[in-house]
Amino acid sequence: MRKIVLVVIASLVIAVGAADSVAQTAGVSVSTVELRDVAAGWSAKKQILGKGVYNDAGDKVGEINDLIVTPAKAVSYAVVGVGGFLGMGEHQIAVPVGKLKQEQGKIVLHGATKEALKAAPKFEYAK
Repeated sequence: MRKIVLVVIASLVIAVGAADSVAQTAGVSVSTVELRDVAAGWSAKKQILGKGVYNDAGDKVGEINDLIVTPAKAVSYAVVGVGGFLGMGEHQIAVPVGKLKQEQGKIVLHGATKEALKAAPKFEYAK
């Protein structure tokens, strides 16, 4: 009896260790280290999309409407709506994600002005 209990406990320890190192999801292996990195990252839905973009002076200069994943599978650009009022007259521009910083709970684009962003080339989706 004691031998069976030890075997069961040892099996559970091995199973828990294996489950902790790799999580199986639809045939894709993801390590727990990767899962921790993902959990510590930004959520597009909760922390990025629809959020305001601010300049150094704290002025709202736009709003993030979309994120672009390039064919190389990297999030490379944020599509920022600038200009307009209540969605009227707004146009979209592409901003390299590396230029956006999260500071004090806001997304900041250093050096941006409303005028400079309005003058930037318009972004249009491929057809």
